[in-house]
Amino acid sequence: MSTSGAGNRRGGLGRGLGSLIPTTTADAPGNAPLTVDIDRITPNPFQPRSVLDPAKLQVLADSIRQHGIIQPLVVREAANGRYVLIAGERRWRAAQLAGQATVPVVVMDAAPRAQLELALVENVVRSDLSPLEEAAAYRQLIEEFGLTQSEVAERVGRSRVSVTNTLRLLTAPEAVQNALTAGHITEGHARALLGLPTGADQVAMLEAIVLKGWSVRQTEEAVRKWSSESAPAPQPSPQPRDLDAVRLEDRFRTALGTRVSLKRPAQGGAGSITIHFHSDEELQGLYERIIGEDLW
Repeated sequence: MSTSGAGNRRGGLGRGLGSLIPTTTADAPGNAPLTVDIDRITPNPFQPRSVLDPAKLQVLADSIRQHGIIQPLVVREAANGRYVLIAGERRWRAAQLAGQATVPVVVMDAAPRAQLELALVENVVRSDLSPLEEAAAYRQLIEEFGLTQSEVAERVGRSRVSVTNTLRLLTAPEAVQNALTAGHITEGHARALLGLPTGADQVAMLEAIVLKGWSVRQTEEAVRKWSSESAPAPQPSPQPRDLDAVRLEDRFRTALGTRVSLKRPAQGGAGSITIHFHSDEELQGLYERIIGEDLW
């Protein structure tokens, strides 16, 4: 199945990972890294990543066995001489797999929200999260810690629209989410499916995507066709439309890049303009053209 187009995951981090998580001894805030017993560290309870690839973990373990841990883990102090992991869970688990007794750590003072933010930032910048794991972490920052979508976007170096679109994945039917998790479809496919009006429609088209191996672009085109075919047929006008109305409608359509319906009485007076769109992305584009600013 093709993964071109909207399915590609985006990289990059607005504030820079180094500003939040030390990457070398020189970057460490305050003192140099400490060496602590690996069994004195417990996992981050706010870790957004739920699945670790065993094959990749083994490769990292082999590297650690040969070269050691180059980048220290980030932890906070807990009771009884223990530490809670903030960032670096994959390295910590790989070190356990490699039989390491100790690991280098940098100690930070981090509140629960900061623990989630740091773990999320580390995973996002390294593309370690699945789309649904990323969406769930965004939702947790919003619902449990009171951040706005704009604040979440700033912290992970994404646009507000990107965060909104990722969050929308959580509204997809379970079958669509399962297909995304299993890798049968990409994030781009899932986002295109959300343009259909009902969950039943989305699941029906999901089956076609998997069966026929549609690309993201093919899926988007199928969604547009499905939406136009399911729309009620326009009722015939009681009288022929005047040429001025037709010309205006064509100019609106050209300017906005989408279907526009204009109703204008032949003798003037009140009328209406209907602008059609098939996805949140198209709505965002229309809003920016007309209003001149972001919708979300």
